Parts: sequence; C-alpha cells; structure tokens
Amino acid sequence: MLAHLKLPVTALKLAIDLPGSIPTEAKHHNGIVGQNRAQSALEFGIAMKAPGYNIFVMGDPGTGRLSMVSHYLSSYAEQQESPLSYAYVDNFENPREPVAVELPSGEGHNFSKDIEKLIDNVLATFPAAFESPSYQQKKTAIERRFNQRYNAAIDLVDAKAREMSVALYRDSDTITFLPIRNDKALDEEQFTLLPQAERDAFHQHTEELEEFLGDVLLELPQWRRTLVEEMRQLDNDTIKQALEPLFLELNDKYQNVDDVITYLAEVEKNLSNTISDFLMPSRSQEPRESIAKRQMLIEQYLPNILVDCKHDNNGAPAVYEPHPIYQNLFGRIEYISDQGTLVTNYRRICPGSLHRANGGYLILDAEKVLTYPFVWEGLKRALKAGKIEIESPFSELGINTITLKPEVIPLNVKVILVGDRDIYYLLEELDSEFNEMFRVLADFDDHIKRTPDNVTQFAQLMSRQAHDSGAKPLTQAALLRLIEHSCRLAENQQHLSAHVNNCLEIIAEANLLGGQKGAERIDKAEIELALSAREQRNGRISELILEEMLEGTILIDTDGEAIGKVNGLTVMDIGGSSFGAPARITATVHPGSRGIVDIEREVELGQPIHSKGVMILTGYIGHCYAQQFPLAISASIAMEQSYGHIDGDSASLAELCCLISALTRTPIWQGFAMTGSINQYGEVQAIGGVNEKIEGFFELCAARGLTGRQAVIIPASNKRNLMLKKEVIDAVEQGRFAIYAITNVDEALSLLLGQEAGAMNAEGQYPEGSINFKVVARLKEISEMTQDDDKETETG
Repeated sequence: MLAHLKLPVTALKLAIDLPGSIPTEAKHHNGIVGQNRAQSALEFGIAMKAPGYNIFVMGDPGTGRLSMVSHYLSSYAEQQESPLSYAYVDNFENPREPVAVELPSGEGHNFSKDIEKLIDNVLATFPAAFESPSYQQKKTAIERRFNQRYNAAIDLVDAKAREMSVALYRDSDTITFLPIRNDKALDEEQFTLLPQAERDAFHQHTEELEEFLGDVLLELPQWRRTLVEEMRQLDNDTIKQALEPLFLELNDKYQNVDDVITYLAEVEKNLSNTISDFLMPSRSQEPRESIAKRQMLIEQYLPNILVDCKHDNNGAPAVYEPHPIYQNLFGRIEYISDQGTLVTNYRRICPGSLHRANGGYLILDAEKVLTYPFVWEGLKRALKAGKIEIESPFSELGINTITLKPEVIPLNVKVILVGDRDIYYLLEELDSEFNEMFRVLADFDDHIKRTPDNVTQFAQLMSRQAHDSGAKPLTQAALLRLIEHSCRLAENQQHLSAHVNNCLEIIAEANLLGGQKGAERIDKAEIELALSAREQRNGRISELILEEMLEGTILIDTDGEAIGKVNGLTVMDIGGSSFGAPARITATVHPGSRGIVDIEREVELGQPIHSKGVMILTGYIGHCYAQQFPLAISASIAMEQSYGHIDGDSASLAELCCLISALTRTPIWQGFAMTGSINQYGEVQAIGGVNEKIEGFFELCAARGLTGRQAVIIPASNKRNLMLKKEVIDAVEQGRFAIYAITNVDEALSLLLGQEAGAMNAEGQYPEGSINFKVVARLKEISEMTQDDDKETETG
C-alpha cells in the first residue's frame, strides 16, 4: 500500500542535455548568468545622471557581483567623455594653501612637460642673460655715473687739501689725510719730528677737510640708492626681456585655459625674485650646481599632476578600490624629514581613488567602507558637498598632522557599493542619509532558473573561463557534471547556483589533478576527482563522527526495532564543509499534566525555531486525538548525545513519530531515518540540506552493510531538491536502499511502525487496531487516570 511513496531512481537526480557543442568564446556575454533583475537595475543606475542615484549591488560573495559591475562599466565608460585633468601648484602668496589647476582631459602631463621645459630654458637663459654686451654696457654706464659724481666730490676736497699743504689718499672707499713738506708726504715718524705748532695746524686742517668732505659727500647715500635702483631696474628689465619669449609660446598654447594662464602669470612674476636671489652671477653666496638649481626650480614651479586621463585610455574612468582606507580614498599629504623636522609642500600631495574616479565610476566594498575609520562619513560628506577635500581625519581627535590645506576639487562621480544583504538592510535602517544617496538597488539572486538559455550561458561561461585561465578544454561530459554540481549547490533540480565561483574553483582544481595524470582535456572523471578530493580535504570531522558511530560511541541503530527511538537527520556546517549525520531522538511518556517537555529547550541548547517545532506537537496531538477528552500527558523528548546548540524544525516529524511510538508502545524499525517539519494539521513541510542528510545516513548504512531494508523518509515537497551522489543512486537502483517521500504524518507512521495509521471517519473515530486508534485509547486512559488522581486528592 505504501509502494507509491518510494521514489524511483529517475527522481533522485536531474537529467540534463546540452544543445550541441559549446564554444569557448561566448559572444556578447558579460560573464554573468541569469541575473536579469540586477543587470537591469545596474544599467538604469549608471545611465541616471541625477544626483543621489548611486548604486548598491546586493548579493552573496561569489555570485559575480563585482565581475558584472566591472565588465559592464569597462564597456560603458569607454563611450563616455573623458573627465578633466587636475593638478596642484604652489600658492606663492600662501604656500600652505596650494592652488588647484583645472586642465582639459589628457593635458595634465603635457602641461607638466611644458613647465619642465620652461625651467630648463630659464636655466639656460640665466645667468647668461647678465653676461651679454648690452647688459654689461648698461651696467657700466650706471656705475660710471655713480663714480663720476663720487670722484667730482673727492676732487673738490683734494684741491682744498693741497691749498692747506695736506695730501689726500684714497684706498678703496677709505680716505686719509697726510701732511706735505717739500711736495712730499710725511710718514708718522717724520710727522712726530715736526714742531708742535705745525702738528696742531695739521690737525686743525684735517678737521676742516673732514668736515668739508662730509659736506660734499652728504648726498652719497642717495647716490648709492640711485645706483641700486638703477641696477635693480636694469636686472628686472633684463629678466623680463629674457623671459618674455619663453612665456609667449605657453600663453598662446593655453590661452583658453584660464587656470593655466593665471598660474603662468604668477610664475612669471615670482621668477624675477627667484632669478635675482639664486641665478645672478654676482649675487650667489655660493656656487650652485646646475642639478641643484634645477631641482630647486622644479620643487617651486613644476605642477603636481593629481589626475590625468591619458589619450590612449578614452572614456570615463572606472576605478575599483580594494583597500578603501581614508588616505587611499580621499588622498594624502606625504612628509619628508629635513634635519629631524617633518616638512612638506604641494608636490607631496597624493591623489586618492575619488580623484582618479572623478568624472567616472568608483566601485567599493561596502563592508570595508563601513569598517575603516572615518571613511563612510567622509564619503557621504564628499558626495553631498560635491567636492573632494584632502584633510587629515585625525584632526577631529586633536591629532593635527597636516600643514597644508589644498584647494578643494569639484567631485562628480557615480559610486557603486558592493555588499551583502545584511549590510544593505543595516544601512537602510540605521542611516537616514543612505537612501538619499544610494537610490538604486541591484539585487543579485542566490539561484538562477534552469532554462535552456541559462544552461547554455552557464556552459559557455565555464568553457570561456577555462580557456581564459589557461586550463585544458572542457568536454561535454565535464560541463554536464558541473551543471549537476551547480544544481546541487542550489539544492534544486530546477535552479542553478548563482555562486559560479565555486564551479570555477572546481575547474582549476580539476585542471591541476588532470594534469598530474597526463590528461589532455578536462573530462567528467577529472571533475569527479576534484570534487572527491575537496570532500576528502574537508572531511575530517565527518569521518570522525562516522567512526564513533561504527564503534558504538555514538548510539545509532540501522536495524532492529525499538520503542520511543527514531533516527533523525541533521546537517552540520563547519568551516567550508557541510555534511549530514543521523542523530537518535528519544521520547518517554507517563501520566501527568506537565505536557511535552523539550529537554533541549530546558537546558537552553534548543534555539527558538527548534522549540517552536516541539510546541507544534502539542497542537497536533490535541487536534487529532483529544477532541473528546482533555489532553493530559507528560512526555519528554530529547536529541541524544547532542552537546551543542540545535536550531531548525526539521526534526519535528521524527519527534512526533517517536512520541507516538512511546505512547502506543509500538516499536519503530531502526533501519529508517527521517527528516521533515510539520504543522498543527499534520502536513509535512519541506526542509533544507536534504541531500546531505540522506547521504549522511547512507554512509553509515553502507559502512555497516546495506540490507535492502534501510531507507530515508523525506517530505514530498523536497523531491525537487534531490541531487544525490552516484553511490546512493546506484544502491537505490539495486534495491539495497530506498527513499520515501511523504505528505502527512499518517504516511510516516505507517512506514515506521509497519501498521496502518488509520483515517478518521465521519463520527471522528479511527479504525480499531490502527495506530491512531491506539493513540486515542492511550491518551484517554492517561486522561482518566489523571482525573481519578485529581478526585482522590480533592476527597482527601
């Protein structure tokens, strides 16, 4: 009667056919399969130019989120206009606030080369310009006029001194007076031999001459100032005359770039002082090497090109920042040590990802943006203000490490955040500005419908990735095995897993293992080898649990009968591995009114969903069996040898069957294992991890020896999730193992207890001798015992 519940071999695995051969190069393929919703949202968000339409790409890692964004942007950005170039230059009036220069796209490095050429021309021109005959003649004329005035004044003094028999001697700028005798100047020794009267007369004449000298040279400072001014004017005229042809070409070339014209004017003005201070032949304090002079001019005038789109990279930039700390995103200012002091200038300003992506698209990892200090708030502030400001975020903490305040640069960028669902919903709930700035959601599905087009695209993607990575070609059989593996990952025969990276990893591992065997192509055998090798690498704990079951440390029976004991099925996720294992569930029943006690819950090992599943049992028992008398029962249910937290309601069906076995004292065949959740009306509901659960019990049975009477009971709604291993399918085909799919509790009871469950008739009665009849009778017996005890208590 229950043979129809046994699943045929064809239901245990998906049969797939590929339409023809698969080329290694897929035309018009973006590397993503079946994510139409996400791709449509991405295309809309990128095309939308209004502010606030930044994009959050939501989905699990490994679903191709970043690949799709990068692939689409690489082609879309090429069709867009290239953004402007930006550079920082020195602010000669306030060096602490460097000036930003805006340049046409691709002209940044050309402008830098032009300024570098200007510096070389300046070094070639100066100090050579001051050695020209014209300059020397004008300089000599200015010095001659000064000397003529000075000499004329000294000649007046000399004439008067001769009248007083006093000689005037000039030694450089020093003037001295000596007495004369017989037209000959006396030395100091001869002067002391003169009579006192003559010596006194000489001193008197000297005082008169010095006073007269002071009078005639009264305007000497003015003469010197005039000399200096005339020399400075001559130098400035010479510098201007020499610089004019150097700047003429630059001004003509950049006449339509206002920022450059302004900067060139400031450079020309400032160069006069620099040349006068460092490049004058007679004014250098020490001879400067030409290399040192050039470096000095470069540090002072060469623009710091912050960002410049090269001509060979047409279109807007699309930048992915893998490490978005504050400095990498917003730029930073570097320092150098000068005799123990940290110093910096405008040429130490380094761009960030926002600068490089300005005018284009910036891709960021949402989790990293939220993790690194100051980044999220700084990003929102930049997007809201529409400008990039290079500053130290630590200044808000009282740690001032910045000495420059560069001029802000206008920001026009489309930001694409890539993150999982938890981060998106967290931001949506806790950040009021999030939805204003990220109005487009590109939601990646966890699975892909197994349509012919998607299967073909998936196979094309696998072949193309193998080709691009240098792996050996994939055969049709290998592609079919990868599709089966993808369906198993999705736990659905009608879906492919969106986690395509897992299959790509299998290809790489199969290529290595196949190469070691000398295989020229990757066939099904190589894929199987890679899958089994991965399972073996991650299988230490599952093997340990199986050994303990075989040794009897963990008590699990696979034959015989027992009352109040049933084999449940669990799934364990540890690290990168997921495997199933059977677990014994036991139940005990005795008179009382305590109800059904979940021991796991009592000791706080049962999580909320597991506890809910146990509570549903009371609702089912009351609805099906206690309509004509009060439900009075004390029962305990436990998952034996479980020492960790348990969650999920997939054991509720097994717990109910175990409870009914204990209640009716009817033994359960231990060759069965079962999984499934139930509702209060006894309908069996789908659960997760069905493949791992079946295979976990099968491995134990196979290790002990398959008898043909061992089987697994699963919900019928899980049939579409079956993608079992070949050894399980072979055992089912040979009749040594079985899988049953049920829809209600009665079917499960009939299988486990080997008796008819019994259907309720119109009067609400079950057939005599059926399992359900026994349950009602036993509950009624317990209820009457409880009532009698209550009456005796009242009488006493």
